Amino acid sequence: MTEQTVLLDIDERGVARVRLNRPDVNNAYNGKMIEALIDGLDVLAEDESVRVVVLSGNGRHFQAGADLKWLNEVRERNWSENLAVSRNTTRAVQALTTLAKPTIALVHGGCFGGGTGIAAACDIVLAADNAVFAISEARWGLIASPIVPQLISRLGPGRLRRYSLTCERFDATRAYEIGLVDEVCAVDQLEATAAPIIDALLHSPPEALAESKAAVLKCARLYFSVLEMEEMARPHAAKRLSEEADEGLSSFLEKRKPSWYPEG
Repeated sequence: MTEQTVLLDIDERGVARVRLNRPDVNNAYNGKMIEALIDGLDVLAEDESVRVVVLSGNGRHFQAGADLKWLNEVRERNWSENLAVSRNTTRAVQALTTLAKPTIALVHGGCFGGGTGIAAACDIVLAADNAVFAISEARWGLIASPIVPQLISRLGPGRLRRYSLTCERFDATRAYEIGLVDEVCAVDQLEATAAPIIDALLHSPPEALAESKAAVLKCARLYFSVLEMEEMARPHAAKRLSEEADEGLSSFLEKRKPSWYPEG
């Protein structure tokens, strides 16, 4: 049976649940998950019965960024295939950002790399008190260009410069302080915390919510042309094929320090 990397269900109120479903690798994304997320968001966009979208991760963690073993395999492919992967990554994040329905991310456990972009792409972000975050791409010789707009909209340029360069980990309290998340609660209270927010969203008519969201996205310049999305995807793919990425991913897989880390 084909692995279902993204699970989707819709309740009688029109609340859609999107669950990332690769718990054995901490929901790290691969090509199949990216494509499944795009397909799922397309379904939700077309379904007029859907009023609210809640995104979460199955297992112990929300989303651990890219599956680095998969990325190493992608690096062995040609430029066209690498560019296609980066285009899909960019498209998935943009589809989540611009979905004309209110979106809520429920974050628990690890939220690293692309996971921070997925969270930042949502309208409302709730984090459990056990959540840990890191914008970690540069640590492995990669760049996070497809998710930079979403992270800037949440953190602002100054804080994003710090956390995307240091790649340091920070907890839910710090994520709240810098604007990445809206509320922090006990891990067993995520659903209870989301419930009144979902109820508040259901009190407003769908078109008013869609138009309000569109107005905010437009003023925040979070709509992008095909050319602008291409400008995010191309450096993302090129950096994956670089010598630094080769060394960074190799050091991860071999569980050693990379060559650029000073000795002694």
